[in-house]
Amino acid sequence: MSERVLYDLCGADPDVRFSPYCWRAKLALAHKGLSYEARPWRFTEREALAFSGQGRVPVLVDGGRTVADSFAIALHLEEAYPDAPSLFPGGVALARFVATWADTVLNAGLARMVVADILAALGPEDAAYFRETREARFGGRLEEIQAGREERLDAFRASLAPLRTALGEAPFLGGERPAYADYAVAGSFQWAHAVSAFDPLSPDDVVHGWRARMHELFDGLLDRAPRAVAA
Repeated sequence: MSERVLYDLCGADPDVRFSPYCWRAKLALAHKGLSYEARPWRFTEREALAFSGQGRVPVLVDGGRTVADSFAIALHLEEAYPDAPSLFPGGVALARFVATWADTVLNAGLARMVVADILAALGPEDAAYFRETREARFGGRLEEIQAGREERLDAFRASLAPLRTALGEAPFLGGERPAYADYAVAGSFQWAHAVSAFDPLSPDDVVHGWRARMHELFDGLLDRAPRAVAA
């Protein structure tokens, strides 16, 4: 068993892992070349995280240290494993900016396209929790929030203009090689990919090409991940 354990959000199928933030952590671990056990965790299994002092994933246990939050995990890995490739070749501040953009712009757009699909991937107890909390957040039934997603595609794709511009200059946000900024954005797209057959990207979009390159990394880590829907 690895000395590292990552508590990783799953659906009714324990092999379906869909949290964008857990994917950020897993990509960061892969970037550093570190082995770990990805331990499945569900929304209603709060007691399993009691040791960490909070109730959300990702939580990484690395030897004797417990680290919560995807960005904090990346910072920990950078500090604890300085001889492995850097996650932040362009600096921590730039990576934090990209992660914040993904949190506030990308995730907001994706959520309204796949929120009912996430619900369908959950077991009964988690589904009840997810519906109650997310309907309070969105102010409506999840099925209604997701409805009409095709009509929102143009606006969503327009919101990706900064990402598209950056990727017009280099194959990755990190430049010639991927970095944490890439993992922050890739985690969001993997979130949608894991639970939904709906693809918000046009095949001729430079972002689509970048996503394909991300799926090839680390022996196809993203590409091999089980999904809640048929491929």
